[in-house]
Amino acid sequence: MAAKLIISCILSLFLTFFFKPSNAAYNVIDLGAKSDGETDSTQAFLKAWAAACSSVKASTIYVPTGRYLIKNIVFRGPCKNKIAIQIKGTIVAPTDYHVIGKTGNWILFVQVDRVSVIGGTLDAQGAGFWACRKSGQNCPVGSRSITFDWATNVMISGLTSINSQLIHLAINRCKNVIVRNVKLIAPDESPNTDGIHIQSSTGVTITGSIMQTGDDCISIGPGTRNLYMSSIKCGPGHGVSIGSLGWGLNEDGVENVTLTNSRFTGSDNGVRIKSWARPSNSFVRNVLFQNIIMKNVQNPILIDQNYCPHNQCPHQASGVKISQVTYRNIQGTSATAEAVTFDCSPGNPCRGIILQDIKLTYMNKAAATSSCKNIGGMSSGVLMPESCLYEG
Repeated sequence: MAAKLIISCILSLFLTFFFKPSNAAYNVIDLGAKSDGETDSTQAFLKAWAAACSSVKASTIYVPTGRYLIKNIVFRGPCKNKIAIQIKGTIVAPTDYHVIGKTGNWILFVQVDRVSVIGGTLDAQGAGFWACRKSGQNCPVGSRSITFDWATNVMISGLTSINSQLIHLAINRCKNVIVRNVKLIAPDESPNTDGIHIQSSTGVTITGSIMQTGDDCISIGPGTRNLYMSSIKCGPGHGVSIGSLGWGLNEDGVENVTLTNSRFTGSDNGVRIKSWARPSNSFVRNVLFQNIIMKNVQNPILIDQNYCPHNQCPHQASGVKISQVTYRNIQGTSATAEAVTFDCSPGNPCRGIILQDIKLTYMNKAAATSSCKNIGGMSSGVLMPESCLYEG
C-alpha cells in the first residue's frame, strides 16, 4: 500500500513539473493593473484580453482580490479559443458618472464565442447618475454595466452587479447564453436599472439568481426565443416582463418562454406582458409561468396591452397578438385587491390563455378579484380569485 502511495506521489510530481497545464493564463496585475480602486486599469485589462484573444490555447484572465478602476471598455472578438475571466475582486467605475455614461455601455463584449465570466463584483457607482436623472438636468445617456452583443456560447456565473446606471446585464443578438447564480442589486427608486434585458436572442437560460432593482428584474424584448428561467428571486422591482412590445410596426415577436420555481417579494408586478396600443406585427406565444410564489406583489398576473408610461399614449388598438400563455400553480398574496388583470387588445384579443391552480389572496386577508377584457381561454383546478376567462 505504501509503495503504491509513493509511486502515486512521484507520478503526480512528474506530471506537475513536466506537463504543465495547456491553458494560457494572464493576471491583470502582471499587466499593470492596480488594485487600489483609484488608478485607471483599463489598459491592463485590454492587454490581458488582447493576449487571451490571440492565444491558440484556451485562456484564463485573472482579476485578483482588490478594487480595479475601469472606464468604458470593449472586449471584441472573434478570438482563437475559449476565454474564462475569473474575477475575485471588484471592478469599479469612476465616481464621475459622465465618464462611463456617454456611450451606453460600460463593459461590452462584441462578437465573442465561448467566453465565461466567473465570480466577482461590478460596481458602476450609479447614484450620481440617478440623481441627475431625477433632477431633470441635462444628463448623459447612461450605461449598461455589462453587455453581450452578437455573442455565442457565453456563461456568466456567480457575478454580482451593484448600482448600475441603467441595465445591469444586457444580452443582445446572442445565442446559447447561460446566466446562473448572479446577484443584481440597485435601490428600488433607481430609474431603469433592470436586472437582465434580453433582446433578439435565442437559447438563453437564467437560473438561481437574485434581482433587487428599480425596474424589471428581467425584461424580455423583441426577437427573444427559447428563454428558460428558473429559481429567480425578484423584488423589489417591476417583476418579470415580456415587453414592452409593439412600438414598431414590423417588430419581431417573443416565443417559447418559461419561468418556473420562482419567488416575487414586494415587487410592483409579478409576471407581466405589456404592449403599446398601436399597430404592430409583433406577437407573444408559447409562454409558461408556473410554480411561482407571490408575496405582497402589486400586480401578480398582468397583461397590459394599453401600456402607457409617462402619459405617452397612442390611444389605438395594439397589434401584438398574444396566444398560448399558461399560468400554473401561482400562489401567494397580492398588495392590491385585483390580483389578476387581463387588459388585451380589442383589435387582437388574447387567445389560448390557460389558468390552472391559481391561489392569490388580497393581503392574506380577503378574496382578491380578477378582470378580463378581450381575452379567451380556459381555467381549471383551484381558482382564487375566480376566473373571468371565457372559453376561446
